[in-house]
Amino acid sequence: MAEEETAPQATATPTTTLEAAETPSSGAGDLETHEIALGIWEQVEGFALGMLRPWNAYQIAIALGLVALSLALARLLQPRLHDWMRSREGWPKWRYRYLVMAHRRLGLILFVVLIWLTVWVMRELTWPSRSYLLAILANLSTAWLVVVLVLRLIQNAFLRAILRYGAWIWVTLSILGLSEAAMQLLDSAAIEIGETRISIWVAAKAVLMLGLTIAVVRFLSLKTSATIKGNDSVSPTMQVLLVKMLQVLLYGLAFTIGLSAVGFDLRGLAVFSGFIGVGLGFGLQKVVSNLVSGIIILLDKSIKPGDVISLGETFGWINSLGARYVSVVTRDGREYLIPNEDLITGQVVNWSHTNSFVRLDIFFGTAYDDDPHLVRKVAIEAAKGVERVLTFPNTPVCHIVGFGDSSVDYILRFWIEDPTGGLTNIRGNVYLALWDAFKEHGISLPFPQREVRMLAPEGD
Repeated sequence: MAEEETAPQATATPTTTLEAAETPSSGAGDLETHEIALGIWEQVEGFALGMLRPWNAYQIAIALGLVALSLALARLLQPRLHDWMRSREGWPKWRYRYLVMAHRRLGLILFVVLIWLTVWVMRELTWPSRSYLLAILANLSTAWLVVVLVLRLIQNAFLRAILRYGAWIWVTLSILGLSEAAMQLLDSAAIEIGETRISIWVAAKAVLMLGLTIAVVRFLSLKTSATIKGNDSVSPTMQVLLVKMLQVLLYGLAFTIGLSAVGFDLRGLAVFSGFIGVGLGFGLQKVVSNLVSGIIILLDKSIKPGDVISLGETFGWINSLGARYVSVVTRDGREYLIPNEDLITGQVVNWSHTNSFVRLDIFFGTAYDDDPHLVRKVAIEAAKGVERVLTFPNTPVCHIVGFGDSSVDYILRFWIEDPTGGLTNIRGNVYLALWDAFKEHGISLPFPQREVRMLAPEGD
């Protein structure tokens, strides 16, 4: 009986072991995460208890005193620095940005200087262990200040904030010796989708790497764009085209490098290519059409920034060429965003396509008693005396266009080369000049006259 009772137990044990080996333990990852977190907590607890020792307590007191002294000096020096900054003229923008940053972070800058001086004096007078905690605080504050100085080159506030806080956290963990444990803790919390494993550490590293590469690309893009736009040998349309192509290339490169740096398999993106094609075919027809139209506009040089155009009721000059639309600013300050497709398919009047000369016509009439030869001469001289009216190479001309009911009709044609200055105002100025010149020479401007006769009723 004993052998019969022990036999099932002997066979049951291997079966249980086999099931445990074949079925992955769901608590293994949680146990590992718990152990890593417990280890970090023990290090933090040991560090906190160590600060209660006498030689660490007075270092904390010294650090708090230095913080108070730095804030007091900053409050005293900031108004003077602000007044000195206002007196600077003609400095580059980047220098002003760093001055503003130094004005805002003056307390941190003074604290870094004071704490390093304190550490140097204490190391000269006492043992290095007596200033160990102050040295850690000095390294931390210096690292934070360097992060602020370097990331100030990034103009995008949101991207700069993400990189700044991420860099501060990582630098702090590295200086305190917790970077490896924190990395293991973040990497232990992960989800698996098929063969892909995504952890908090991978996601955080991806965000930081993409943010860093995009920041670098944005900086390079701005610098190269300024260089291209400053080259007078390149036409404005080619400048816009080169800038857009360069931006697409750099941002695509940044996206690829950022994902590759965190170990992301880019071959998985090929799965989405079919979905992207379907989306472009159905939902993004107008977007793609505008993008292609924008490229065509840049290549054929039909319009460029600064051109004066008319499209329907819209009259203004082109402010900028975008990937999807063209910005047109009118004389009344309105900015119209016209889709590129409308400029390709619609009828556009480009007043300054081949040159900036624009001809304007105004019509007027004089009485039949006035000499038409004198009228033409006076009208031409009056137009020449108006500012913005060209006298060379195109000079104003005046012709008779017909004999009306009560006047001899004329057309006065003149040219300008600055249509962005407005058309209605120059026409009004020419009309005023004609009015003054005609009054001076006794030329009358007739108006229709009607004679009404009252007939008596029949039989009177």
